[in-house]
Amino acid sequence: MDDARLVRISKYLSKHLRHQPQSLGLTLEPGGWVSVETLLAASAAHGMPFTRDELDEVVARNNKQRFSFDASGERIRANQGHSVEVDLQLEPRIPPEVLYHGTGATAVPAILQQGLLKMRRHHVHLSPDVATARTVGRRHGAPRVFAVLAGAMSRDGCTFYRAENGVWLVDAVSPRYLRLLENT
Repeated sequence: MDDARLVRISKYLSKHLRHQPQSLGLTLEPGGWVSVETLLAASAAHGMPFTRDELDEVVARNNKQRFSFDASGERIRANQGHSVEVDLQLEPRIPPEVLYHGTGATAVPAILQQGLLKMRRHHVHLSPDVATARTVGRRHGAPRVFAVLAGAMSRDGCTFYRAENGVWLVDAVSPRYLRLLENT
C-alpha cells in the first residue's frame, strides 16, 4: 500500500474509532473495542472500503501506533485520544520521574498560567522522551517542550495510565509540575 492510502485509512480510523463511531453505526465496546468485521463492513457501506490486509498494514505501520488489535485479532481499537466517552480499561501505573509534553509556541503562555488541560479529550497526553514531544509539538507550529514532574505528581496523588503505544495519560497537569525546556 502506498503512503497516501495508508495515511487516508489511518485518518479515517482515527475519526471513527476516536471521535465519531456513531457516524458509521459503530458502538464502542468496553475498552474501546470494535469488531474488525463490523468496521470493515461499515466502512465499505459508507464509501471507504479497505481490506483486512490494508487494516493490518495500517496498524503495523502507523508511526504513532494509534491502533491495536486484541489478542484474538478480531477486534480493533484506538489506543487513546478519544473525544467520545469510552473506558479504555487501563490500569493505573507509576510513571517515570519526568515525562514530556510537546506543544506549539503560541500555547506556552496559557500553559504556564493554567497548566495542561485535557480539553475535549479524556486525558492529557505525555511523551516518554523529548524527541517524541518535539514531534508532537511540531503539529502545532514552532515546537516547545515541557518537562512534566510526573513522579512528584504521582506521589502527590495524581493517577497516571500508560496506553499500549507508550503514551502516558493523566487528567491534568498543574503549572507547578511543569518546566519549559530551552532550545527544544
